[in-house]
Amino acid sequence: MKIDIIGDIHGCYNEFAELTRQLGYEWKDDIPVHPKGRILAFVGDLTDRGPQSLKVIETVYSLVNKKLAHYVPGNHCNKLYRFFLGRNVQIKHGLETTVAEYKALPSEQQAEIRKKFMTLYEQAPLYKVLDHGKLVIAHAGIRADYIGRYDKKVQTFVLYGDITGETNPDGTPVRRDWAKHYKGQAWIIYGHTPVKEPRIVNQTVNIDTGCVFGGKLTALRYPEMETISVPSSMPYVPEKFKEFE
Repeated sequence: MKIDIIGDIHGCYNEFAELTRQLGYEWKDDIPVHPKGRILAFVGDLTDRGPQSLKVIETVYSLVNKKLAHYVPGNHCNKLYRFFLGRNVQIKHGLETTVAEYKALPSEQQAEIRKKFMTLYEQAPLYKVLDHGKLVIAHAGIRADYIGRYDKKVQTFVLYGDITGETNPDGTPVRRDWAKHYKGQAWIIYGHTPVKEPRIVNQTVNIDTGCVFGGKLTALRYPEMETISVPSSMPYVPEKFKEFE
C-alpha cells in the first residue's frame, strides 16, 4: 500500500493543489491522480478559515467517490455537518468563512455542495485502519487501547484530542500530550494541533503544520515515512503553533 496522507487543509486549496503536484500527482478532470497508483488520505478539517473551503470539499468528495482517497473527519468537519443538519451551532472559530462561501452560492449549488459534504461525512469512518493494522489515520490521534472502539469517549478523543475539560486563556481546550505516552505498534498519523514542523514521537506523526496560520501544508508518504511540505500563502500567526517540551 502506497499512500500520501495530507494534514489539515482548512480551505487552503491552492496549497493543496501544489502539494499534490510535488507528490507526483497529475490533475485530470479537477482531481489529482497518481500515474503509479498511489492514493491520497486526509486527516480531516478540510474547511474553515481558509479561502476556498468548498473547492476542497468538492475535490475530496470526488476522490473518495472514485476510491482514490481515504477521508476521516475532524472537529471542523463535524461542526459543518451539524450546521448542514440545521443544528444550532456557533458560526465562529473559522466556520464563518465556509458559511459565507456557501451563502454566496445560488440555491441549486448550495444544495449540491451540502449533499456532497453530508454524503462524504456520513460515509466516513471515525478513524481509518489500513495496511493490516500497521497504519491508523485519526484526526486528533488515538490511544492504542481505543483502536477498534467507536464509542462516545473514543469519538471525543479522535475529534478533539486528549482534552482535560479545562480551557486555556484563549478559550481553546487544554489537551494532554497523548503521543508522548503512546506505546502501540501501529503508526498513528494525525493533525488537529498546529506544529511548526511535522512531529514524530514514538509511532505517531502530527502532520498539521498550520497551513491556514501561515505555516506549511504537509503530507506524509507511507510506507516511505517521508514528509513533503509546501509553504502557505496565508499570514503567519505564530501564537497558533503549539510548542512541546
